Amino acid sequence: MSIAAANTSMRVPAGFRNLLEGLAREVLREQPTDVVAFAAQYFQKLLESREAGGIDPVAWGAMLED
Repeated sequence: MSIAAANTSMRVPAGFRNLLEGLAREVLREQPTDVVAFAAQYFQKLLESREAGGIDPVAWGAMLED
């Protein structure tokens, strides 16, 4: 997927779509009153999981997109 902007073609990074779909799914499931704070906590948990040797959701999503 590319987006044209001022004679420049930008590409969505691999795994980004999957990452946002995961966030959207959790927002719909939890229905938080403060979506921005919820997103910050969601991404913080993903980062902590990745740093602890868990699954990297971006790398995993990139594999799914291939």
